[in-house]
Order: sequence, then C-alpha cells, then structure tokens
Amino acid sequence: MAGQGAGAADDRPAPRRGRRPMSDRRRALQRLEISREAIRLFGEQGVTRTSGEQIAEACGLSARTLWRYFRTKESCVEPVLSLSTDAFLACLARWPEDRSLDEHLVADYRLSEDGQPTDGELVLAVVRLSREEPALRAIWLVVNERAEPVLAEIIAGRLGRSADDVETRVQAAALNAALRIATEDIAASVAARPGPRLVDDMLAHLSAAVRAATRGVVGDALDGG
Repeated sequence: MAGQGAGAADDRPAPRRGRRPMSDRRRALQRLEISREAIRLFGEQGVTRTSGEQIAEACGLSARTLWRYFRTKESCVEPVLSLSTDAFLACLARWPEDRSLDEHLVADYRLSEDGQPTDGELVLAVVRLSREEPALRAIWLVVNERAEPVLAEIIAGRLGRSADDVETRVQAAALNAALRIATEDIAASVAARPGPRLVDDMLAHLSAAVRAATRGVVGDALDGG
C-alpha cells in the first residue's frame, strides 16, 4: 500500500511555478490602459518625443512588458480606436426600424458626462495626430477597414438584403468612408473650436454622413407600410 501511495504521488502533475497566466479580460484591460496613456503622452509631447519606455513607466510597467503587448509605440493607440469603433457599430446594430438615425443616436450613443476625459476624446486626439503621423494614419485606416463587413451586415439587415450583394457592399464601403471623413472633420473642428457641444456636433455630423453615403435609404426610419 505504501508503495502504491508513493507511485500515485509520483503520477501527480508537478505544481506550477511562477506567475499565473493572465486572463484574456485582464490582458485586454492592460492593453487598453497602455493605449490611453500612450495617447495622452502623444498629445502632450508629440509622437516623436515619446518613447516606449515613457509609456511603460506611465503605466507602471517595464518596457519589456510593453513590447510583449505592442510591436511599436504607435500601435499602442489601436485598442482605444477599436473600442470606440466597436461601440459605434454596436449602436448602429441596435437601431430600431421605426426611428430615424438622428433620434437613435441622440437616445443611444452618448459620451461620458462625468467630467473625465473620454475614449471618444482620445480617438479624436489620435485622428488629429494621424494627419501628420503616417504610422498613426495607417493604424487608423486599418481599424476603419475592419468595420466594413460589420456595416454591410447592419445595412443588409435593415434593408432585407444579403450582406454579400454588390449594392450592399458598396453602400457599406461608402458608409465606412463617410464615417471616417466625418470623424476626421469632427476632430479638426474640436481642435479649432473646443466647446461643450462636442456630443451634439458629433451626432449631427455622423448622421449627415450616413445619409450622404447611402442617399437616405439607411438614414431614415423605414416606412412600415
């Protein structure tokens, strides 16, 4: 019996040493925290004068840890851009057929009103910087491109079509470009004329962009008759 007990003990897996692996959620939150700090530093001192080591230090991390998450310092902006884009796409996906886009955006898509910097404001900061920073511009365009298939699904569902139809895909591409241009216009406008009407101006501009891209067929409530 004693020999069996020793053998059983030998068959048990060895205890795991070192740090426990980070969960996917914790990893995503860590990346988002780094992203916010990177954008803050880029805005304060410029991209060129900001190093990866400074970003890591602002987050209380080692530079080695930072480079495990991101290949370049510019790529640090991606999580904030993606989070904001995903939030807007989710808002469009919730758009009811009996409400115009203007009404839906006002009711559903609001930025934080707690007096703290919001991710929406950080996105606008990146967009402004991307006009002079090719690396940031490339990331901004890639994030926008990833949204296009989602927009095609939203348009297809709203108009009762297939997301693979050429017309639907063209409308999704046009809508994606319109939303990108609208965001870039908003970013430039906020920089030139900051004020308390940021949310209202954003919603009005985004709504106009949807109508311009789809010639009104997606911008208004559907006729129940």
